[in-house]
Amino acid sequence: MKSLFGKLAVTAAILCAGGAGTAATINGAGASFPAPVYAAWTYTYNKTNPGKDQFNYQSIGSGAGVSQLKSGTIQFAGSDDPVREEDLKKYQLLQFPMLIGGVVPVVNLPGVPKGQLKLDGATLASIFLGEIRKWNDPAIARSNPGVRLPNLRITVVRRSDGSGTTWIFTNYLSKISEKWAKGPGNAKDVKWFRGSIGAKGNPGIANNVAKTRGSIGYVEYAYAKEANLSTVQLKNADGKFVAPEVASFAASASGADWKNAPNFRVELTNQKGARAWPITGVTYIVLKKEQKNKDLAGRMLQYFDWCFREGGKTASAMHYVPMPAEVVALVKASWKEVK
Repeated sequence: MKSLFGKLAVTAAILCAGGAGTAATINGAGASFPAPVYAAWTYTYNKTNPGKDQFNYQSIGSGAGVSQLKSGTIQFAGSDDPVREEDLKKYQLLQFPMLIGGVVPVVNLPGVPKGQLKLDGATLASIFLGEIRKWNDPAIARSNPGVRLPNLRITVVRRSDGSGTTWIFTNYLSKISEKWAKGPGNAKDVKWFRGSIGAKGNPGIANNVAKTRGSIGYVEYAYAKEANLSTVQLKNADGKFVAPEVASFAASASGADWKNAPNFRVELTNQKGARAWPITGVTYIVLKKEQKNKDLAGRMLQYFDWCFREGGKTASAMHYVPMPAEVVALVKASWKEVK
């Protein structure tokens, strides 16, 4: 997996040659949340389909990716923040879900065994509001009886760029903290308290937490695994402390009503269920409905079809949840809007 993380910006042949047309480069950009899987798919397709269309995905953050799609500089965007209804209509965009994953708090906390720190939602919100400043604060201690918490200053690491990962994280915080909902709120880019440290992309947060003693941040789970960071157990909507893993992400998505969700806009944060991970999210592909090159657009959709058909095992191995077959069927039906 480490070799794949180093190839996030690599260009490789990935599209099926479904129809006539000269091989072309298909440019995408956006969310860093799914970038490890997109890199793996790119690498695999390149090996098995040489000489076909070229696919390039730049991990630049959800906000920047959607902006580039609107301006016409790329052919598709990746976003963990569902595009607003008014923008879907204004720019004639189609979005569909590609993967499910978990956003996880990660810590650098000397003396506390990896994966053993427990937090409830209200305490997590207070930490990211800058209200709780020490790791041995009573609010943290209440959830960690018997754990020797250090008298150490908390350093909050957060995203500095417009981020779908931030959107998922703050969507959760807004549901469990009225103060958060009325303050920073739920967005790709929020006003963080003075003294927090900004970092670009999931890799930026992972790197900063890894080197900063007493720090806490939030990343997509694959980045926590890659950097060997300590994750936090969270109390979910059923009052159970759960650890982040593929099974707990899938548990959060088990009751999602995709069929009746407008433009596949489904929120998976703070879901009921004893095993549900409370900060689970969906990452989307966004396209323009009106395509200048219809043949090329068809071949691009054939690539996404390949991802659904052939990429599930890779996604699972990298700690994501592939889209269920019934959702993929709904997604493929939506592709008729691309013309």
